[in-house]
Amino acid sequence: MKLSVVAFPSKKLQDLANTYRKRYDSHYTKITPYITIKEAFEVDESQIEDISHKIKSIANKYGPLKIHASKISSFFPTTNVIYFKIELTEQLQNIHDELYREINIGNPKHVFIPHITIARDLTATEHDDIFPQLRMIGINEKEEIDRIHLIYQLEDGSWTTYETYKLTGEM
Repeated sequence: MKLSVVAFPSKKLQDLANTYRKRYDSHYTKITPYITIKEAFEVDESQIEDISHKIKSIANKYGPLKIHASKISSFFPTTNVIYFKIELTEQLQNIHDELYREINIGNPKHVFIPHITIARDLTATEHDDIFPQLRMIGINEKEEIDRIHLIYQLEDGSWTTYETYKLTGEM
């Protein structure tokens, strides 16, 4: 079973991302806009309860995430993905690190760059045409996210929520 840990932004920010995703993101129908906190990883179903308990424990340590989508950026030349850059905060980095340490399944494939994807699977020509336009439009949205989610992938490639954890900061 393939799992991931994400944060879903507000409907306002999701709607803004979807204005681009409808046209430029091949995964538009598979999942709503999200910020990956722990990359997808494979587990046996027997491990899910333990993983869920660990995520709940982490969520109880931290208060709501304050996020700032500050600009439109790209992972070019690694990939032709265009995204809303989410400013990295100490809290977001700590949650990310703790999820990897506590769940201890898979290592990060990339440096942690919090983001919301708005375009993917673009050809080099499409990327070179679209990216400068989007970058000029820019973004400057701030908000608070009070939940993180354990999601799993269905057979058709879409993702759905397994469990939601409130960031309470109680510990």
